[in-house]
Amino acid sequence: MKPQYQEDELVDVLDAVETTDLMDLVVFNDDVNTFEHVIRTLIKVCKHTPEQAEQCTMIIHYKGKCQVKNGTFDFLRPMREAICEAGIDARIL
Repeated sequence: MKPQYQEDELVDVLDAVETTDLMDLVVFNDDVNTFEHVIRTLIKVCKHTPEQAEQCTMIIHYKGKCQVKNGTFDFLRPMREAICEAGIDARIL
């Protein structure tokens, strides 16, 4: 025999939410640095593949900036410093 009614049981669900402060390392365009210099720097500092570095460099040239890496501030800071030491404008946003 089946029951005539059905009760809904409310269950509390605890979602595990991980909060991280991810930031972006953004490289900006200028009229000083060559494509080759920017590409070599992204390969060396950010460990980009040659294709990835070339694509980012094209985006930097045509759009004025490109997010080249993301992560925590502590992870990005040494990369930003190395890019800036190479004479390229980069900021962590």
